[in-house]
Amino acid sequence: MQIPVVMSWSGGKDSAMALHVLLQAREYNVIGLMTTVSEEYQRISHHGVRETLLDEQAEAIGIPLEKVYLPSGDSGGCTNDVYEAIMSRVMASYKARGVQTVAFGDLFLADLRAWREANLAKAGMRGVFPIWKRDTSKLAREMIRLGYKAYLSCVESNVGSGFVGRLYDEEFLSALPSGIDPCGENGEFHSFVWDGPIFSRPVDLRVGEVVVRDGRFYADLLPKESRPSEKCTAELIPPI
Repeated sequence: MQIPVVMSWSGGKDSAMALHVLLQAREYNVIGLMTTVSEEYQRISHHGVRETLLDEQAEAIGIPLEKVYLPSGDSGGCTNDVYEAIMSRVMASYKARGVQTVAFGDLFLADLRAWREANLAKAGMRGVFPIWKRDTSKLAREMIRLGYKAYLSCVESNVGSGFVGRLYDEEFLSALPSGIDPCGENGEFHSFVWDGPIFSRPVDLRVGEVVVRDGRFYADLLPKESRPSEKCTAELIPPI
């Protein structure tokens, strides 16, 4: 009998690779994707990707999506205490439906894993980490070899503005400055996956304007059929 599991889903490449591994394993049944979204900005937390693209992505993958809306950080609304209270309610809801396992795409940040596991334990849940401790250089190239396609949606200033909005491909990896993890596990960059083996079809999108918010560079990814005049400013990107 398969174990029901919900995937903590950012829309990015590491989430996609962790989901890829889970779907190939006979042990688990992935019943849903769970994504935190800024309630005010209607964008994926940290990644800055529009909620409309997240919806299209989940539809193309074919797994139900549950969005967890977080209050804006502008007003101090999403403190750790607020976040943990919201997630506690979400976990209680999953547990009531018979789901006691959450999967994550984390790679090697031990403190983050320990924090996740401690919060899950409070809710009587457990975590699984399908790509934990994988060599990030090899994993990055495996993702590309498998056919996953992603754009860089957010890049830290130490990486450089020239990388935001680029495809996550071999050329990108070759151009990364030394010391930058090829999977961005230290938060150097975030991505949005729009095609790959787990997709029934590509997500139709284009790269829009690049904006700066809180020292980070964001590429505003847009549905391909969006209005050419649609603008993005830093004030439209949720703060971290």
